[in-house]
Amino acid sequence: MSVYVGIDVHRKRSQIAVVDHDGAVQVNRNVPNGVETVLSVIGDLPIGAPVAFEAAYGWGWLVELLEDYGFEPHLVHPLRCKAIASARLKNDKVDAATLAQLLRADLLPEAWIAPLQVRQQRALLRHRCQLVRLRTLLRNRVHAVLADYSCERSGSYFTAPGRLRLDGPARTTTPNAAAQAYDRVLDWFGRFVDRGGQGG
Repeated sequence: MSVYVGIDVHRKRSQIAVVDHDGAVQVNRNVPNGVETVLSVIGDLPIGAPVAFEAAYGWGWLVELLEDYGFEPHLVHPLRCKAIASARLKNDKVDAATLAQLLRADLLPEAWIAPLQVRQQRALLRHRCQLVRLRTLLRNRVHAVLADYSCERSGSYFTAPGRLRLDGPARTTTPNAAAQAYDRVLDWFGRFVDRGGQGG
């Protein structure tokens, strides 16, 4: 017997609906996110059973779980899923069942699910971009602290000569002490940014 699964994914819990080939809802349960809890609802379904879920916050773990256990994941484009967006009655049970019904009727507006390696590379790139933004924020803060005390800026404080100015005779003054504190954090950040956002 063919079954279709719709999952309304949230940060901590997810609503899981299972419908049969006639559209009858077999299960509609709310469970905490996790391998054991999700499998407690869909673990006995046939291998290859299709599962639909929206591209919501933190859906990567669900794709990996479904792929690892032989299910067929279908990522739904949330902005194009008009049946859910325009529904008069909106709650998690209805949304999960609607996803399953749209999957059964082959009416899902799907988004591409990148392979695991691509998803991991994307996550690493996002992580590095965030670190670069934080580094820029810290550098701007150093310049702002020194500007508050009318310190002369004749170039970057992040070159070898600029760092000598920060470590110079005035290093115990308020602006230099504050700037040095930020600079130490920047050194630490730099090690991660230069390695592409990876620790170690």
